[in-house]
This record gives sequence, structure tokens and C-alpha cells, in this order.
Amino acid sequence: GVAVAQTAAPQRPARAAMAQPVTQADFVARRVERLRAADADRNGTVTAEEMRAAAQAKRAGARNAMFDRLDANKDGAISRAEFDAPRAEGQRAGRGHGGGMHRGAQRMGRSGEGRAPIVIAEAERRATETFTQLDADHNGTLTLEERRAGMQARRVEMRQKRIERRAPAASPSTP
Repeated sequence: GVAVAQTAAPQRPARAAMAQPVTQADFVARRVERLRAADADRNGTVTAEEMRAAAQAKRAGARNAMFDRLDANKDGAISRAEFDAPRAEGQRAGRGHGGGMHRGAQRMGRSGEGRAPIVIAEAERRATETFTQLDADHNGTLTLEERRAGMQARRVEMRQKRIERRAPAASPSTP
């Protein structure tokens, strides 16, 4: 018989980056970089219109990148074989199909409708506060464990808020 050694799947760059400690400067910069990029007039605030325009540009870039990935022979057209190849490859690798498309589509749908403009300096201040809360050992870096603990605490907090919103308002008792 033939013996085949299985190797661990290589980590995706985003996951590999998550495993690395993050400094406060990097944490804050990551939190506000999308806002700075969306601030078309560079006035320090991001309006709903600027957010929509940035989201539209991101979607267009994603569509172009998807087309480029599918167009394997780079002839400017996608054949049926080129279209089907990634799905077949994913099924052979045991990944199924589709992946996280739904989650990404949800994120792209957030356009800031009905919100006041976002002040970038305020977002930066809040990101700094969040970093301070997450940095359990106060050493100036966040480990993967500290970020996971923070995400878990945030889930619990959001779950509690959902429960409170769904609970019927207590009616005042009548004497």
C-alpha cells in the first residue's frame, strides 16, 4: 500500500495575523483606517454618503478581483470550465462551496443609513479605550487570548441587550 502523510492546511494570512500580538498603535490604526479611506473630503468626519461610496468602490474592487481570479487564461472572458473550477476545487479540498459569502454580504450592506456623521477622532478615542479594556495584563499588546476573551465578553453583552429589548416593558403596578 501507499502511505500518504497529511499536513496541516496552511493558515490564511488573516488567521496568521490574528495569532500575532497587536500593539495599541496597530489596533487603533486598523479600527480607523477604513474610516480615513472613506473620508473623501478629508474633513475628519464620514457621512453616510461617503460610507456608501466607499462600500460601492469596495464591491467594485471585489467584483474585479473575482473576475480576475476566475479568468484563468486571462483572455477577458470566463468560460464555463473556468467558472466551475473553484467550486470543484473547493469540494475536492473538503471545503464545500460558498464559504463566508453571506457574512461578507451583510457587512457590505452597512451603509450608515440614518446615522450622524462619524467623527474619526472620536472613533480613534473609542478604539484606544477598547484596547485598554482588552489589554488584561497591561503590557501594551493584545494577545490572541485577550482578543478572544474580549470577543466573548462582547457576545455576552450583546446577548443580554437583545434579551432586554425583547422583554415586555414592566407595567406600573396599580394600587
